[in-house]
Amino acid sequence: MPDLLIELFSEEIPARMQAKAAQDFKARMTDGLVEAGLTYAGAQAFSTPRRLTLALDGLLAESPTVTEERKGPRVDAPDKAIEGFLRGAGVSRDDLEVRDDKKGQVYFAKITKPGRPADAIVAEVLEDVVRHFPWPKSMRWGAGSLRWVRPLHSILCILTDDAAEARVVDLEIDGIRAGDTTEGHRFMGGGRFAVTSFEDYQAKLKRDHVILDPQERADHIWQDATSQAFASGLEVVEDKGLLSEVAGLVEWPVVLMGEIDEEFLGLPAEVLQTSMKEHQKFFSVKNPKTGRIERFVTVANIETADHGATILAGNQKVLSARLSDAKFFWENDLRIAQQGMDAWIAQLDNVTFERQLGTQAARIRRIGALASDLAGEVGADAALTAQAARVAKADLSSEMVYEFPELQGLMGRYYAQAAGMPDAVAAACEEHYRPLGPSDQVPTAPVSVAVALADKLDTLTGFWAIDEKPTGSKDPFALRRAALGVIRIIVDGGYRLKLDRYIDAQLLRHKISLNHARASEGEIDTMEEILDEVAERGVFGAAFHAVVDRVRGRDGAPDTEEGSLLRTVGKRVPDLSTDLLAFFHDRLKIYLRDQGIRHDVIDACLMLDGGDDLSLIVSRARALEDILQTEDGENLVQGFKRANNILSQAEEKDGVEYSFGADRKYAEAPEEKELFDVLDKAEAEIAAANAKEDFAGAMEAMAGMRGAIDAFFEAVQVNTDNQVVRRNRLNLLGKIRDICLQAADLTKLEG
Repeated sequence: MPDLLIELFSEEIPARMQAKAAQDFKARMTDGLVEAGLTYAGAQAFSTPRRLTLALDGLLAESPTVTEERKGPRVDAPDKAIEGFLRGAGVSRDDLEVRDDKKGQVYFAKITKPGRPADAIVAEVLEDVVRHFPWPKSMRWGAGSLRWVRPLHSILCILTDDAAEARVVDLEIDGIRAGDTTEGHRFMGGGRFAVTSFEDYQAKLKRDHVILDPQERADHIWQDATSQAFASGLEVVEDKGLLSEVAGLVEWPVVLMGEIDEEFLGLPAEVLQTSMKEHQKFFSVKNPKTGRIERFVTVANIETADHGATILAGNQKVLSARLSDAKFFWENDLRIAQQGMDAWIAQLDNVTFERQLGTQAARIRRIGALASDLAGEVGADAALTAQAARVAKADLSSEMVYEFPELQGLMGRYYAQAAGMPDAVAAACEEHYRPLGPSDQVPTAPVSVAVALADKLDTLTGFWAIDEKPTGSKDPFALRRAALGVIRIIVDGGYRLKLDRYIDAQLLRHKISLNHARASEGEIDTMEEILDEVAERGVFGAAFHAVVDRVRGRDGAPDTEEGSLLRTVGKRVPDLSTDLLAFFHDRLKIYLRDQGIRHDVIDACLMLDGGDDLSLIVSRARALEDILQTEDGENLVQGFKRANNILSQAEEKDGVEYSFGADRKYAEAPEEKELFDVLDKAEAEIAAANAKEDFAGAMEAMAGMRGAIDAFFEAVQVNTDNQVVRRNRLNLLGKIRDICLQAADLTKLEG
């Protein structure tokens, strides 16, 4: 079995494309070979800035011979149909076999496809892969038609047999003929050289100053960088993304550590780190005692006679110019911040958040209103919350954030501190963006929590109001991340929020803003009146509810305080609340699934108590998941489903609902009487546990019914001939259903 080695050698491949290109190269080549009948024992793919490499072990020397049987037309079919079948099968009429079929006598053909040598298959598959490679961006060069990420210079493609003899695969793509040679480092290499196997290839590359494996390059960079920093009593700031990127920029990494000019050491550590990473691809080196960034690490692609001194001098010169800009931005921004940031807030009136949703300033006002509504619910000081919401986005107008958008929020904290604002306000400026991802921490300070929830809920309700929801894999406004952020903040913090009313509040604010210009004069309740109420008293003010009551009465909607306000108002404001709450439920399922809770368990708990108290849902789901792990819990579900099935069939047949009137005096069997006692006890226990939100206790009480239910079904025939007894037993099953549904909707459980 031969081994296959392929190298596609080109000009520099962008670092961000290399890892995926190596994966795509491996997947497309191996899939193509296997589809053609060539299996293999193992595959490895590698990338450097100038090459993609694939090594396959134990490749078949040729594809196996395959015999296929194909059914053709009937014997009495028209000649043209038979001739078409012959052409498609590649056989003559003499090769056909006649067999009896249910439709009569039919032609069958046996088609034998002889095996093909590996060389021919490899050449065919490789050409197809190269010509159709999925680069994010590609180019043509010269007079050829081939497209590649950068000009492709050479193709190495050899098969090495068990005797260690290598042969070149006969292949030519757009004038580039495959061979058995490659070259090493662009500057330190010794020219082209021939290879005979993957091991020979890898060893010769290393001798010619090329480390083939990107992980080996990354490990070398990190070990060398941390060793140099440790020798100076410093630490390298870990950045896995930057490490991976830098490993894709060099074939022979040479790690150099330089110093930052004293005049820049007063800049915030995050500013130094971001500037060096974004502009220079430098690692930051900090003093572990002070946390201050004092040096940098750069990675060169060449060894020099002066051990990198010239390279470092050039890098330091460029870095000083970059940091001079950062220092200028920082000092200018501080002067504005110390005046209270009002100038920045005013500028946000000219910054569009989204075409239909208005400016950033309008958004800040909405966030402030909702944050004030939320403050009491999360234990935040109302005045501090209002102040934090007002300045939370102010740093978007700063020069530093304009230059480095990834520093938004963080710079807001620095500027709020410089303005002399309370620590809670400064912290909220940074923390209200969190969590930024699944591994990011959620805010815990009450003011930060209120502003963070308001920010994310405003984003979600705004895009729901203009019908810009995520579709498929597309989510340009990161609405899924925002919903997951709301869920994590509420659940991790244990907050008891009736989410519906806050969704309604912000949807109403958005709809008022969107429809304000179209409101007609002379109505009983114009949009202007509602807007004034919201501005003056908030969405939850008593006077505002009086307005809503009048709207409710005019629209003929039922007069009820239960559930979503928008659902009640109905026609007056489009009902988007239910849809957005369902979106939260979908994200909640994903969040809890990662914690080992089944989606059907979550479904069983979703709509109890309105379905908008996320902490309550999670508590119920965890309790139900735990009880289902027990034998009683599992068997109870089966007993419940049996009772529910019998009951549903009887209700459908009889056209009545058996949910009331089970009477002990009609009980005949001892097991039937025992079930009455058990149900009465469980009903009281579940009600008491639910009232205390002791969901584990409620689930245990429900599971405690298991023995009596099992005994009832073993001893009692529900559909007896005595109609009075039958109805009583069906009502008893209805009582089982009603009691279980108080703890969880077991009908949602699968299996």
